[in-house]
Amino acid sequence: MTIYYSLTFMLLAAEMIAFCFLVFPLPHNVRKPVFRFLSESPIVAKAAYALKISFIFVGILFADALQRMFRVTAESELAKQNGANHASNIQVENSIAARKFYSQRNTYLTGFTLFLSLVLTRVFYLTLDLIHVQEEYKKLKDTSSSTKSNGSANEVAELKAKVAELNKKERDFETLKKQAAQQAAEFDRLATKYNEVTGASSNKRTD
Repeated sequence: MTIYYSLTFMLLAAEMIAFCFLVFPLPHNVRKPVFRFLSESPIVAKAAYALKISFIFVGILFADALQRMFRVTAESELAKQNGANHASNIQVENSIAARKFYSQRNTYLTGFTLFLSLVLTRVFYLTLDLIHVQEEYKKLKDTSSSTKSNGSANEVAELKAKVAELNKKERDFETLKKQAAQQAAEFDRLATKYNEVTGASSNKRTD
């Protein structure tokens, strides 16, 4: 395997490790700072830019490997059509089979590297969206809880005001009852005194 295909294989292995890390079920408290660092760090941004350039070269290698695979496949079909059972033809067929294998291997290697890069990018941004949605849900939940608590506090304050007003009315009613009782007692006293006075004067006139 040539150097650039070896580097492509190393890149594919790194992508597989990164994909396992992305899909690993990390807790939200751990996932949030990690993905925030990956999305906001300038060092990661520079590394991502370098990876984009490397994927351009991988795309060129994929196109070249695909072209070679088609060409070797066509040569293999032509050799089968001309098929003779001489030793030289066997060597040619072995050579064509080896070239076909290498071209297919390079095609699959570069193709899977490009495909996995797209999958990693999509999974990364989906995870960022998921974290954002979880944060928004948490904020809404906290807001609704505070609103409910404020509403409960307002209801309690209204109930306390109503109870205080009822207590005030009850005190006023008790005061009126006392005043009415006092006035009734005073009226009875005055009536009794008046009766005594008028009764005494009438007795004197009779005598």
